[in-house]
Amino acid sequence: MPSYIVETYLTHRLAPERLAREEWGRAAAAELSQGGKTSRFEFAIHVPEDEICFFVFDAESADQAALTAQRAGLDPIRVVEAVTIEGTKR
Repeated sequence: MPSYIVETYLTHRLAPERLAREEWGRAAAAELSQGGKTSRFEFAIHVPEDEICFFVFDAESADQAALTAQRAGLDPIRVVEAVTIEGTKR
């Protein structure tokens, strides 16, 4: 299943809410999955200096990832597909 990065704005004032927002994302994904849509929260990356927080979801489509973020109250700025390349052992 593809992964999508959901970009959100997270001010310094709201930064302490990051963990709660992760839980909102997890709960929204679980709720949608129970309704027959596949969505899973993977992790978040917070960049405090830029006041940006990226939430990574596995979902069937970008629209599905955006819907998950909206249901979680994350106010997505944009949603883009992400490709992870795992390192190789040497």
